[in-house]
Amino acid sequence: MFTTSAKNNMLDALQLTLSSLHTAFPGQTGLNEVTGGSPAYARKTITVAAASGEQRLTSASVTFDVPATTVRWVGFWNTAGTQFQGYSPNGGSPKEFVVDPTADTVRSPAHGYSDTQKIVFYNGTVPGGLTEGTVYFVRDSTTDTFKVAASAGGVAIDITSAGSSACLLSAIVEDVYAAQGTHQLSSATFTLGF
Repeated sequence: MFTTSAKNNMLDALQLTLSSLHTAFPGQTGLNEVTGGSPAYARKTITVAAASGEQRLTSASVTFDVPATTVRWVGFWNTAGTQFQGYSPNGGSPKEFVVDPTADTVRSPAHGYSDTQKIVFYNGTVPGGLTEGTVYFVRDSTTDTFKVAASAGGVAIDITSAGSSACLLSAIVEDVYAAQGTHQLSSATFTLGF
């Protein structure tokens, strides 16, 4: 277990100076970045405060010009924009979970999700039967558990294995732009998963 001071030092060492938008899961290299539009989409400079309490926060919102598209993920880059540093589901907040493959249920205490809500699994090894970064739908939701479907109200997916403890679960917001518009990143919080 690392101390708070050590975690703050590790977070401060990250170069987090540019943000990007993605139409689908960006993976480890920043794939599926938004392009085009008039005014043209471009990555935006972000200002991130020094680490405190094992987290770093952006200090101001940024606004992107976007063409007709769907924004699903937000990415983060180094100063030169040449090294992808990480990603987060648009409008999401990561949660830890465990899976019961026998019952095909996901357990995340007081998760707050409702049936047909959109979610994603990412980082580490996702549970068997699911694909990292794919948008799924909650079904059979209770206070602490739910099942996963490929479509709203669809059949529950057969989950064949638990996945790794590093894997995270999050709600995701798919912001659909039928025409040129703007997308705002109000805030971002960076933490370490250990």
